[in-house]
Amino acid sequence: MTFRYRDVLVGAVLGSVVTLALVLLFRADHPNLRQASPADGTEKPAQGDCGTAVELPATGEDHAGHVQTSTAPENSLVISPERLQSVGVKFEPAARRLLERTIRTVGRVEVDERQLSRVTVKLEGWIDRLLVNTTGASVRRGQVLFTLYSPELVATQEEYLIALRSIETLGESEFPEVAAGASALLEASRRRLLLWDIHESHIRDLERTGKVWTTLPIHAPRSGTVINKMAVEGLQTKPGDELYTIADLSRIWIMGDIYEYEMPLVSVGQVASVSLSYVPEVSLQARIGFIYPTVDPQTRTAKVRFELDNPGERLKPGMYANLELKIPLGMRLVVPKDAVLESGERQIIFIHLGGGRLEWRNARIGLRSGDWVEVLEGTREGEHVVTSANFLIDSESRLKSAVGGMPGMKH
Repeated sequence: MTFRYRDVLVGAVLGSVVTLALVLLFRADHPNLRQASPADGTEKPAQGDCGTAVELPATGEDHAGHVQTSTAPENSLVISPERLQSVGVKFEPAARRLLERTIRTVGRVEVDERQLSRVTVKLEGWIDRLLVNTTGASVRRGQVLFTLYSPELVATQEEYLIALRSIETLGESEFPEVAAGASALLEASRRRLLLWDIHESHIRDLERTGKVWTTLPIHAPRSGTVINKMAVEGLQTKPGDELYTIADLSRIWIMGDIYEYEMPLVSVGQVASVSLSYVPEVSLQARIGFIYPTVDPQTRTAKVRFELDNPGERLKPGMYANLELKIPLGMRLVVPKDAVLESGERQIIFIHLGGGRLEWRNARIGLRSGDWVEVLEGTREGEHVVTSANFLIDSESRLKSAVGGMPGMKH
């Protein structure tokens, strides 16, 4: 019983509000009604928004003394200025403004793929000694990561030394075929060592000392941070096995998702602000480096790659960052967004012509930016548009009587 009583009470309140709105609109449907003074029955002039008298629609008398009222166009209506004040109608002129569209999204910090190196070996062997043994360690280009023992490497070095001694012994041979064979063996052995990424300095040491080194030092290909490590002492390796992943984190990527309807405003080279909710003092600038060519069918977003320097490596791969992209749209003719009334398949704006006369027009809307909406058709610069209480003005009865009669409009 309590819930039923409450529902009845709520229904009664809503009914009273609707009845009041209809009464106001019914009075608005009779623009030529004058307000009579209770004391002497004389007409009381209407007051404008600032208390100044505003003329009502012009009337006149014919030769017989009958009162005539001018006929308003079908797309206009007249409401007493006092009534407009009572329902809180406000006006604002359409004006040209410098618009700026702000796009906000959340991005994920990732490693710049161009600053990434994977350490592999090109011959089979075993890791003999591990010199960089932790993930997250910082390394320099050329630093020794580990040493590799490979029987194949030892055999190739011995073959190289034999070919080198053969050149020294048979270089003066009267048989040129013998000398050419020794030179070919030496060149083949040298080429094999180079293809295994043996440095020239190691080969010169081998020639100078004549000693075969049983382990091969493997060097870091770039300076950076070890973000993945599979190498352990004693591990048998095969050609192509990834033992380290080294990334230079001084420059990173942030991958952001931009909705497809915002994509026409986004282009390579635009600058975005980067902030972290958990480190508010960090403020960085990122530049759009690439817009990916596909859209996610589930989220209807496209990936956009933001590139930026990372001083002090404060941004770590896997972090989330806030991105704010401000796009200048130039000078546009705009009205407040509340001035546009969405009515079915069209947008309508009400123009205040003065003296309580309102004219509705179909509008063609362009870009939207914050509290402003670009108007391509429907108003001109300087015209006063209604920005509040449109829901009272645009009642169903008013649309049928004032809007429905326009040519080509649907009822």
